[in-house]
Amino acid sequence: MSKLSHEIDFEIMGSDMQLVEITLDPHETVIAEPGTMNYMDEGIEMEARLGDGSPANGGFTGVLSQLGARMLTGESLVMTHFSNHASIQRRVAFAARFPGKIVALDLSKIGGQLICQKQSFLCAALGTTVSIAFQKRISAGLFGGEGFILQRLVGDGMAFVHAGGHIVKKTLNNDKLLVDTGSLVGYTSGIEFSIRSAGGIKAMAFGGEGIFLSELSGTGVVLVQSSPISRLRQFFACNQHHA
Repeated sequence: MSKLSHEIDFEIMGSDMQLVEITLDPHETVIAEPGTMNYMDEGIEMEARLGDGSPANGGFTGVLSQLGARMLTGESLVMTHFSNHASIQRRVAFAARFPGKIVALDLSKIGGQLICQKQSFLCAALGTTVSIAFQKRISAGLFGGEGFILQRLVGDGMAFVHAGGHIVKKTLNNDKLLVDTGSLVGYTSGIEFSIRSAGGIKAMAFGGEGIFLSELSGTGVVLVQSSPISRLRQFFACNQHHA
């Protein structure tokens, strides 16, 4: 059975401040969040388009639905498409806006889906559907923390997510895991997600760990980052305050 997503090659470069270089055959395309491209060879055309260009987005109605969801959550309405119009292989590289690691994920090998924080998604092969993952409980979006919006990546090709610091892969087998909301990068199919309070009044007020935690349960893989961007912002804010 042929793949719906383009079959792209890649190389992840660097150690603590990584970038991913994508090799595109003629007529292949990679999609990315605006502002993440580092460099590209001549022959690659960059175009901002509405939607992700995937065949699974339901046509015009599906695109409108995606745009409506992204508008409600304050996301950019466009996705940048990088297409190789040359007759030979060409390369384009992407990196996140803050230091960290890049994880390459073959969606066909993890159940065809990854739920990740909006700031974690970097780029993916054309054919990958990128949409807002609304939760069953509205509290997940309201109380998950500033900027805490989950995206759903669906497809059968390569997708790349970025995280701060070291990345830990936790495998759950009908287990439950509590994660600091900002430290959650993403999770695969088979994992249920919800938000719960961090503890009693004293723990929430003086514990220093935030008011809410992400609760993940089921069978699958959870990705956790050791140094989320929210903590870096708090660190610099405190230093400026005491300077």
